[in-house]
Amino acid sequence: MAKQRIFVAGHRGMVGSAIVRQLEKEADAEILTATRSELNLLDQTAVQSWFHQHAVDQVYLAAAKVGGIHANNEYPAEFIYENLMIEANIIHAAHQSGVQKLLFLGSSCIYPKNAEQPMREEALLTGTLEPTNEPYAIAKIAGIKLCESYNRQYGRDYRSVMPTNLYGPHDNFHPENSHVVPALLRRFHEAKLAGAKEVMAWGTGSPMREFLHVDDMAEASVFVMNLDDATYQQHTQPMLSHINVGTGVDCTIKELTETVAEVVGFEGNIVWDTTKPDGTPRKLLDVSRLEALGWKASIRLHDGLQDAYQWFLEHRDNFRE
Repeated sequence: MAKQRIFVAGHRGMVGSAIVRQLEKEADAEILTATRSELNLLDQTAVQSWFHQHAVDQVYLAAAKVGGIHANNEYPAEFIYENLMIEANIIHAAHQSGVQKLLFLGSSCIYPKNAEQPMREEALLTGTLEPTNEPYAIAKIAGIKLCESYNRQYGRDYRSVMPTNLYGPHDNFHPENSHVVPALLRRFHEAKLAGAKEVMAWGTGSPMREFLHVDDMAEASVFVMNLDDATYQQHTQPMLSHINVGTGVDCTIKELTETVAEVVGFEGNIVWDTTKPDGTPRKLLDVSRLEALGWKASIRLHDGLQDAYQWFLEHRDNFRE
């Protein structure tokens, strides 16, 4: 059987690179990638031309403009415009060039700010979004609806997965705009090197969050992509087709912080600045749909954090700023 030519858009990001690593284990996959200098995903004509030249069989749409709360607040126009353009250009070009199978990677921020916990797929579009990242969330919701619309009108098989908080190799460890896991790993590492007696953490440590290693996310993505039509359609609906991807287990920020300190080898004290905000009390995905389909996360948080820390140690010269 001929190898499947699989385009991974966003292959240099944390999710895209993990999907490439997962696909490299498959004997029948020929992986196609394109750097930003080779293909500007914001350029509709360039994207269409690239697809027509490369005879793609499948697409993993992991390319996106991403950032933390600060970046989302400062640059809302870029976040909604660039994400809308990337997904619209790729999904439309895939359709035009006859690609039947595509997987769109979204985000758990698509759900309403006050969604019932754990958050089920059915919560989509039932309430107001978190204001700080609403433009990004709107773009991700549009991506789901693009996939569903091409499926309904043209009979395509375009699927969507919504991951919880991800961490792992190729994460962003920038001191100002990284997410909580890489930020904590870096902070405790630098405190250990400096011989600091204590590390200050924000809030009370009581909010609960769910964390998924990116290699588990990649495995789940390939699993969902390769599900046979009958099984996939049995567990989804034409206008509610996305699937949550997470561990189904959460922990307090205090537990996460203490685990990071242990992994890094920081032996000082953790001091909680309770004048700082805690944020949403809980954010957990309901992953019963994915488990019913036959997949479950396998990487324990402690093991995953060790893996992420090891990657940081090997690449920390890239994060000097």
